Amino acid sequence: MGHENITEFILLGLFSDEDERIACFVVFSLCYIAILSGNLLILLTISGSRLREQPMYFFLSYLSFMDICFTSTVAPKLITDLLAQQKTISYDSCMAQMFYAHFFGATEIFILVAMAYDRYAAICRPLYYMVIMKRQVCYVLLMASILGAFLHSILQVLIIIELPFCGPNEIDHYFCDVFPLLKLACTDTSLLVIVIISTTGVLSVLTFVALVISYIIILSTLRTHSSQSCRKALSTCGSHITVVFYTMIAPMFNPLIYTLRNTDMKNAMKKMWCQDTQLEEK
Repeated sequence: MGHENITEFILLGLFSDEDERIACFVVFSLCYIAILSGNLLILLTISGSRLREQPMYFFLSYLSFMDICFTSTVAPKLITDLLAQQKTISYDSCMAQMFYAHFFGATEIFILVAMAYDRYAAICRPLYYMVIMKRQVCYVLLMASILGAFLHSILQVLIIIELPFCGPNEIDHYFCDVFPLLKLACTDTSLLVIVIISTTGVLSVLTFVALVISYIIILSTLRTHSSQSCRKALSTCGSHITVVFYTMIAPMFNPLIYTLRNTDMKNAMKKMWCQDTQLEEK
């Protein structure tokens, strides 16, 4: 089997009209710069403050890092292709892009589950929180997220590299992904489509169910808390729920939403960055 005669693919992209492509080039470039800047700001703020000692911000820093990687897997090629006449990508680069897009995206989703567990421990088991979420546990959860994402991603690639591609070589998408590539295979892929949809669907459903159950438990526990602690807990959980649901649309905004909805993070940013500005002025 294998890819046979195809050595490169042509990405059809998003738009064919030149004016639309130029406008999107500007918009997407600005979005990419904003996403990189925002996530780097989060990383620097956490690493330069005492927030890094808290499990929640430990995960948030890795969420930001994965977000930078995920966006950088797709965005630079998408942006440059908007101005290119021929949007080609080699077979090897296509497989690599598919792997990394799935890997970083899936790692983000698994980290969100770890963050839900952290919120559960903080609210439902406050007396044992520091034992439950000690740093070794955080690293185990992080490594489990990375390993789970790797297995998910390598499975996608192994399925595709075994398929024959003998033409046409035009991918009806703006980056290399599983389903657009399955359409180009010179063989019947209907069974593979069912397998991929089933496995990915099961993974998505299990993740979603885990998140929903964790928040049902959290909300039921909050009924016994004071109104002030309830508000604080709901503020943090609200950030996480916003991120989880927004993940379905655009994973790249996860850390930014989490940060903007979080008082501790905003205070740490003010303390760190405003202090640097005052020192420079002196």
